[in-house]
Amino acid sequence: MTEYSQGGGLYLQGSADIAVIGAGHAGIEAALAAARLGMRVLLFTINLDAVGNMPCNPSIGGTGKGHLVYEIDALGGEMGRAADLVTLQSRTLNLGKGPAVHSKRVQADRMRYRNLMKKTLENTPNLSLIQAEIADILFEGEGEERHVTAVVTSLGGVWEVKAAIICAGTYLRGQVIIGDYTCDAGPDGMLPATKLTSALEREGIRMMRFKTGTPARVHADSIALDRLEVQEGEEPVIPFSLSTPADFYEGRGQIPCHIVYTNANTHDIIRSNLDRSPLFSGKIKSKGPRYCPSIEDKVVRFADKERHQLFIEPTGEDTKEMYIQGFSSSMPEDVQMKMLRSLEGFENARVMRTAYAIEYDCSDPTQLFPTLEYKEHPGLYGAGQFNGTSGYEEAAAQGIVAGINAALKIKGEEPLILTRASSYIGMLIDDLVTKGTNEPYRVMTSRSEYRLLLRQDNADERLCPLGRRVGLLGEDRWQHYLAKKAAVEAEVARVKKVVIPPSEALSAMLEEKGTPPVTSGVHLDELLRRPQISYADTAPFDSMRPQLTREAAASVEIEIKYEGYIRRQLAEVEKFRKLEEKLIPEGIDYSTIEGLRIEAKQKLAEVRPKSIGQASRISGVSPADISVLLIRLGDSGRY
Repeated sequence: MTEYSQGGGLYLQGSADIAVIGAGHAGIEAALAAARLGMRVLLFTINLDAVGNMPCNPSIGGTGKGHLVYEIDALGGEMGRAADLVTLQSRTLNLGKGPAVHSKRVQADRMRYRNLMKKTLENTPNLSLIQAEIADILFEGEGEERHVTAVVTSLGGVWEVKAAIICAGTYLRGQVIIGDYTCDAGPDGMLPATKLTSALEREGIRMMRFKTGTPARVHADSIALDRLEVQEGEEPVIPFSLSTPADFYEGRGQIPCHIVYTNANTHDIIRSNLDRSPLFSGKIKSKGPRYCPSIEDKVVRFADKERHQLFIEPTGEDTKEMYIQGFSSSMPEDVQMKMLRSLEGFENARVMRTAYAIEYDCSDPTQLFPTLEYKEHPGLYGAGQFNGTSGYEEAAAQGIVAGINAALKIKGEEPLILTRASSYIGMLIDDLVTKGTNEPYRVMTSRSEYRLLLRQDNADERLCPLGRRVGLLGEDRWQHYLAKKAAVEAEVARVKKVVIPPSEALSAMLEEKGTPPVTSGVHLDELLRRPQISYADTAPFDSMRPQLTREAAASVEIEIKYEGYIRRQLAEVEKFRKLEEKLIPEGIDYSTIEGLRIEAKQKLAEVRPKSIGQASRISGVSPADISVLLIRLGDSGRY
């Protein structure tokens, strides 16, 4: 378009199908998904050295978050595969609880992860990785016809596109805070993105301001690690990704982590310096993450606790930097040093990176459809911390959905909308677009009504067919899924037919496990339903058992052991599916519906739910309001 070169300092630099703004975890998945679906993609980042950066904990997975990584992989995403390749240590959390909350977490090599992701992006067809700050997004048309046409760099370059996905992380008007010191910055001392917020507000997009923080990094040689509690990794290691060979970790050592605790002296130092804490002085006004508070916040909120657990974790094989998980702070640097050196084994600690808090702009996610496209701005999508979430995994999960849907829309195909019953990704997005958030949102297993159905071990069963349908899941991963599915189904059917005869060895095993012996033949599935008995325990008495992978064996055991509970949850899913399928007409005028309360009219008009099911989850919409809607839609009104 010639007008770009006729004034205003703008010039046409090129064109593509989709611009992705930000190359963090959301931007990576969005760009890769769209490019792999055949779109010409531009991926912009303020600094090419920040691609795939982990400015906070260099880990992938954790409670609830591990589920997201398995789901991203099942759709055809990249995070799980990359995490497998750079794992320093792997552990499964919550093994003392039921399988619904078992969550894999790996300590990752931060530098290798960044390099691997950058290399993957650089070698992906249809994808251009560009260092530039996006300062504006251009639109054309009016009302419902208004749509994205271009993005503009801070240097005046105009790139014409059909869609843009904002994955700005914590960079938008980022401000780092350490005690009385503040500076405009992104994470890890990077430059902030200073101009895009104004452009979005000009378009009427509602913005919020959140805060997060990170601990200091300490030189390993300055810590007396031999005085700390050692935390080893688990064996054997089960990969995140379907594409990672099951024997990949054989012969590979794991780097230990360590545990230390705060003490009375640590707490006294914090309490005596609260007047210097920006968190309590009022200098930090934005809302931080509830489930990852700073150490000064924990000491104040949990005043009765004598100590807090901290994890000392490596950030890579080729660096001495150690991450102090649980010790994030915005205290002045001199106070931070006193706090650190009050810990056992840290008396001579040398800090390599000072802890800091960072405030940043993000967008109210209730402005989005479940596709992550803006309702009032066709062609514009949001993903990651820009949508008010916290965590690399939550960001990547939104990124892959936004990238898929932007590509599908340009192709003229049906969008991908994940439901709460299908995945934690679906739950995450539904929570965001339906309820919004007033603090950095993180996924937890307790948020899901269907967590026994949404396990790590069956993420492939739930989502691989969808990844294949949209064209993102590669042939290797698809064949791996089909082989595992067939093996699990065949073994579950076989186990239900097998009868184990009584024997002294069987009775001895049962008594050793604390469960009554048997005096006659017993079906194998009946044994497995005993809480004390595992699938592995019965192997010596099951001579016809096939050779299964560890993942398939785990799925078989869970399917048998929890069959009744799973059946009940599936019945609940079916009950609510009918509400999800009852669609609300686009453009319905809630203000004209008699019987709806004023608050419900306002909330429904704001969120614009796609279905009765989504409407029922909006805060401020009551069951009585849903009944009114059902009557309006020609239903019986029962709810």
